[in-house]
Amino acid sequence: MARFRAFIELALACGAALGCAASWSAVRSTVAVAPVASGQPVTTSVVYDPQLLLLTLLLATAAGILAVVGVARLRRAA
Repeated sequence: MARFRAFIELALACGAALGCAASWSAVRSTVAVAPVASGQPVTTSVVYDPQLLLLTLLLATAAGILAVVGVARLRRAA
């Protein structure tokens, strides 16, 4: 039973890591910034969505914790 639970935790860790990667790819966007002085070109800036950034960090944390606990449980069961 312990090996089964370890594999479930590792599968959940992989799922959280995939969710983290998907969330990170959608967290940033590029916007045009008005010129500071007249005659200067328009510049671009990167804007991060705070909710998606928080989701990314939480999923990365969950993936790390589940991976460590799953590997420890798997090694203990062997």
